[in-house]
Amino acid sequence: MRAGTDAALDVLHPLLVLGRGACHLAAKGRNWWLGTPRERRGPTLFAVAASGVLLWLLPYGPVLAGIALLGSTAWYGRRQAGPAPPRAAPTEAQRARLQALYEALVPYFAPPGAAPAEPLYASDGGWERAFEEFAFRDGRISGLLLRYPTSFRDSEPAERLRLEHLLAAKTGRGREYRFCWDEECNLLEMTALEPLPCGIRAQPFRTAPGEAVLGFTDGDETGRTLPVRLSGEDGEDGELDVPAVVWRTGPRSAEPHLLAVGTPGAGTSTLLRSLALQALGRGEVLLVDGDGGGEFAAFAARHGVLGVESTLPGALAALEWAARETERRLLAAGRSRQRGARSPQEAPRPLCVLVDRPAVLSHLARSRGLADPQELLRTPLRHGRAAGVAVAVAEQFDGLDELSEAVLACTRARVVLGAVTPGQAGGVLGRAPQTGPAATGPAAEVPRGRGFARLGDGPVLRLQVPATPDPRDETADEADRIAVQELLPASVRTPVREPAGPAAAEAAAAAYGEPRESGGTVPLPPAGPFS
Repeated sequence: MRAGTDAALDVLHPLLVLGRGACHLAAKGRNWWLGTPRERRGPTLFAVAASGVLLWLLPYGPVLAGIALLGSTAWYGRRQAGPAPPRAAPTEAQRARLQALYEALVPYFAPPGAAPAEPLYASDGGWERAFEEFAFRDGRISGLLLRYPTSFRDSEPAERLRLEHLLAAKTGRGREYRFCWDEECNLLEMTALEPLPCGIRAQPFRTAPGEAVLGFTDGDETGRTLPVRLSGEDGEDGELDVPAVVWRTGPRSAEPHLLAVGTPGAGTSTLLRSLALQALGRGEVLLVDGDGGGEFAAFAARHGVLGVESTLPGALAALEWAARETERRLLAAGRSRQRGARSPQEAPRPLCVLVDRPAVLSHLARSRGLADPQELLRTPLRHGRAAGVAVAVAEQFDGLDELSEAVLACTRARVVLGAVTPGQAGGVLGRAPQTGPAATGPAAEVPRGRGFARLGDGPVLRLQVPATPDPRDETADEADRIAVQELLPASVRTPVREPAGPAAAEAAAAAYGEPRESGGTVPLPPAGPFS
């Protein structure tokens, strides 16, 4: 008997599918008819009738209409996926954690004044009605969707921040969280984020001309991934596609200049070194070290590096040259546009001006009665996009107030590094981040190069800068220093040891103004325009 029933169901399965589909379509049509205003029913029926007449007149029109109707009916009649399996009941330890969190939220969400008959949060209540969804990882709450009463002032940032601090403290410190507020439905979703990868060293990234990788972020925050070599804990490297935060420069960019602000030791100099290594692949770089700590000494006398200045006179000369070079490129571009299209031979190489700690240089210049170096950046900042000049400025929070108006107004790409408060991050980025340690206050330990990035008016993204230490820093990881050393261009001061002929030696001596050496070696070229 059962075998005969199963056989009959197999034979009649197409008819059952079509029957279910016809019921679904009929229900959709009935709902549409009931939800459509009276004044719109007549014109809609007339349009449907006219379409039917056209299909009837067209060759093979009725056949195609019938096939379409059968296909839509079969699609709606397919067997839907069954209901999701019921969630496993929480254990006693998990229930205790949820109840403790609920009781901690009662003082924040308890209704003031006269309490309703069944309050959502009460001292003797339970978490079952307030917490709609939850998840645990490693014994701690990793995800939570809670409903809060309408009396909570969710439109005030201070109230939100107080609640976020409480949730982070009660669910486990030392992690990064994302908080998503739904004011319309009075819902708050909290998610404990996985830490960003810290084992990405400096390496050649696959980017287009005019693009630079600031760092790496979460998978759901950006639609672009890059293949990178990721160093594991066992010392072996593996390839992985990681979501990247890409900064675009050039004439088509809306954010041609960058401002990075961080706490001491947060990695702003690391970010500038990473940008310099990427820019040297396709253009030229000018480095100004306002701190004078020798963070960029390894770039001195390298091909493509126009100069590495760490003194006030050298910085003034370098930035003055950058302003004149920007004007020269603008004039050349204007003349090329007047003649027509610019030939590839006339197009200059992109220039990247990297300035570290300009506030220190401005303070020294004021004490000596010299021109402010930041004023010399006004021309590259305002006209650098059309001239192919990109400017990246790095400063610490203690010198943020001394940045000039031009620097703050023209740097639309922003980066914040280090353990900062929401007020500090929001003051630089223009919007307080909803993820990471800044959403819940300073974290106990923040890796070097960890922070947030925002390009223009886009969202605030978590950021992890590639490990790019100073290759001369003996305290840094040896593998990271070797990776940076391998990416540095060849030195321009490396002498040619093979003997050259007398004619070549005399020509080189005349070109560089140096006496011809005995033995016929070619004399060294000058290191750069500011050395």
